[in-house]
Amino acid sequence: MALTVSVIVCAHNEAQFLSPCLYSLLAQSRIPDEIIVVNNASSDATGEVARRVPGVKVIDEPRKGLVVARETGRRAATGDVLVYLDADCRAPLTWLERVEQKFIARPALLALSAPYRYYDWDWRGRTLIRAYDLTLAPATQLLVKYILRIGTLFYGGNFAVRREALEAIGGFDTSIEFHGEDTNLGRRLHAAGRVALFYDCYLYTSARRFVAMGNGAVVRLYVRNFTSELLHHRPKDTTHLDVRT
Repeated sequence: MALTVSVIVCAHNEAQFLSPCLYSLLAQSRIPDEIIVVNNASSDATGEVARRVPGVKVIDEPRKGLVVARETGRRAATGDVLVYLDADCRAPLTWLERVEQKFIARPALLALSAPYRYYDWDWRGRTLIRAYDLTLAPATQLLVKYILRIGTLFYGGNFAVRREALEAIGGFDTSIEFHGEDTNLGRRLHAAGRVALFYDCYLYTSARRFVAMGNGAVVRLYVRNFTSELLHHRPKDTTHLDVRT
């Protein structure tokens, strides 16, 4: 069954990272039917960088906020499947093809997410995330999705969702400032139907938050917001550190 695919990149002051992201999308074995960049209240050349890339639709969203930008992209997109990645991500050549095939092979699948690999982290960081992917992530998924049945692991910089399913749950919760928005979305989609995690749909991304804040601080940040959102349906942190350079 043929599907149309919209890829949405939300970008606030991402002129430094955006171009490699967009060209990695144009190089895909499965070309997106639509590429949308939501230029989210940028004060740098993000909008100009995006407009220089052929075939990219740019939407200027003056209200600053990641979740606001995600919702703006949802409302503008026309594809059957909406695929979101961050502006500092770079997609492997067959990434979108793999994502599409998951939905084609599984008609009941509402949404999927996949982890990251890091292109600018040192060996210690890459070892840390590899260990997490092999041990703690599967254990956490087993607990929250299959035992407690309260949600799912969901990566905000690498996910895809059927447009109708996202509309049915009311879109994105724009009252969330930043942290926990991915867990919130995964929890609500999980309550609506089938959501899956596929490790072969990984993306490359930047480790700049880990570098700026330190590994321990970032891990604690993610754990407390993940836990708070699943248990209380609200993230713990209401502000975030902007680590763009």
